[in-house]
Amino acid sequence: MASTPLHYQSLTEVAGRIHAGEISSSEVTRAILDRIEAVDGTLHAYATVMAEEALAQAKAADDEIGAGRIRGPLHGVPIAVKDLCYTKGTRTRAGMPIYNDFVPDFDAAVVARFKEAGAVILGKLELTESAFAFHHPDITRPDNPWRSGYWTGISSSGSGAATAAGLCYASLGSDTGGSIRFPSLGCGVTGLKPTWGRVSKYGVFPLSDSLDHIGPMTRTAADAAAVLGIIAGADDNDLTTVLDPVPDYLAELDQGVAGLRIGVDEAYCTDGVEPIVAKGVKDAIAALAGAGAEIVPIAIPEHDALINYWLPFCAVETAFHHERTYPARADEYGPELRGFLDAGLAATGLDLARANIARSAFKGQLVRIFQNVDMIAAPSFFMPTPLDGAIDELAAAEDGLYKLIRFTGPYDFSGSPAICLPCGFSDEGLPLGFQLIGPPLGESQLCRAGHAYQQATDWGARHPEI
Repeated sequence: MASTPLHYQSLTEVAGRIHAGEISSSEVTRAILDRIEAVDGTLHAYATVMAEEALAQAKAADDEIGAGRIRGPLHGVPIAVKDLCYTKGTRTRAGMPIYNDFVPDFDAAVVARFKEAGAVILGKLELTESAFAFHHPDITRPDNPWRSGYWTGISSSGSGAATAAGLCYASLGSDTGGSIRFPSLGCGVTGLKPTWGRVSKYGVFPLSDSLDHIGPMTRTAADAAAVLGIIAGADDNDLTTVLDPVPDYLAELDQGVAGLRIGVDEAYCTDGVEPIVAKGVKDAIAALAGAGAEIVPIAIPEHDALINYWLPFCAVETAFHHERTYPARADEYGPELRGFLDAGLAATGLDLARANIARSAFKGQLVRIFQNVDMIAAPSFFMPTPLDGAIDELAAAEDGLYKLIRFTGPYDFSGSPAICLPCGFSDEGLPLGFQLIGPPLGESQLCRAGHAYQQATDWGARHPEI
């Protein structure tokens, strides 16, 4: 669209313009780098900007594209990655000052695949400490581009802010309890958590191996499909990756939602959910029905206990990954992550047994639901995007963790794919969001549904005035 500023155009639109020779990758990259310089001093989305490397990659892309060698939908497009993805020769600290001087000598699998696809990597995006729920006290947490002082989501806070503010055309996030979906909700972008194992975790700082998911954060479902098509697939360096072939997600988008069955548990979408959020979800379901989807009543399995098991289960795996530096260097950790690691060290075998048994039961119940529906519609969070202080208060409350991850954590336990989509705005002008949850390897249908929804609504086409 001619009226849309270059930095807010979609990834697929900009890619088309670059590949047609209408604009060069170098011109686009310089424009986004200039915007980062102008805007990010207040947003703090980037941990490291890789301007020199990005311009060199853009020049190489222009040379190849000019010679007719177009590698794919990301060729020449400026993107960014969460700063827990190893990037050869560039500092990677996972939101932890303890790693201020850590420079990997190899690329994470996802970074390597971006480079092979000819994408331009602008830099590394800020996050909470070790991808847990809180930023380290020595790191300035990213601000919400829609309104200062409001939640950018955790843990992929920089990814959400940068993507929403036009500081990249796509980014990577990671989701262990909701960390792609929270910042997508909070910043009004589209976030796709793939099936566990669909995307390699090789070379990515882990929080919890069996819960971590790596996925795209973009401005549209079509853009998410383009990115997922590049980063998905088996990897011999990560033997947990699934071996199934990767579909052409972009090519399948126009199949739409006609005939797709969307499961809806009305009580799940309203009980304990603030009315404005419940209305946003209801309206989103109606839009999908209007696009041809069949709405099927379902009952979400009881999973309150599973949510409460998330903390000890995740904390144990996190403590394992921090053995080399914790508690030996505990004074270099932030207070919240210290407490989380201590909880992991104190957890018992019975705690893990209870979590694993509840996890298996929940996964089995989901399998049965997906015999009758193609996806499930649900809130991403129980309240509109809140102030940072409100999240701090929630975290300190006795039932805070339950409320925080009620709609996200269970689907990390199950490894289910989910796409988070904007569905309105709060009275304060902050984005609302909902999610569609699919069966294993159901990303193609989720992208189709997300694309159809965004063709029928304009929530995802709105941008912050920054």
